[in-house]
Amino acid sequence: MWSKSHSIVTKEVTKEQMWKLFADVNNWHTWDKGIEFARFEGKFEEGNLITLRPQGGPNVKIELPVVIENERFLSVTKFPLAKMYDDHLFEETGGGLKITITISVKGLLSFLWVKLVARKNAEALPADMQEQIKAARNY
Repeated sequence: MWSKSHSIVTKEVTKEQMWKLFADVNNWHTWDKGIEFARFEGKFEEGNLITLRPQGGPNVKIELPVVIENERFLSVTKFPLAKMYDDHLFEETGGGLKITITISVKGLLSFLWVKLVARKNAEALPADMQEQIKAARNY
């Protein structure tokens, strides 16, 4: 298994603001320049699916197997012979809101999907998280 995490502590937004940002799936493209669109119907809850198109890529289905409002959500993207997990955690600390995102890849062809997708996503986490915080201020 391959895994990379990034954490940031901020007083600029609340966990409720961050949650609303992520739960508003159909507007992810406004703050995530790496995607053309994300589509979602229904509630941001366990078992639901998101359709996402990365810039220049094919549509992918993302499942939400774990959703704990204002605390954590896990999304899973299935690739041939591997799965990529994006775990988002929001924790209140004395210094502010601690946001941690962990990207993991498991499966027989995980090495391939790390090379093609996951490593690039993980390297972008610090900048992406800053954009997320900036966008969450509006929620």
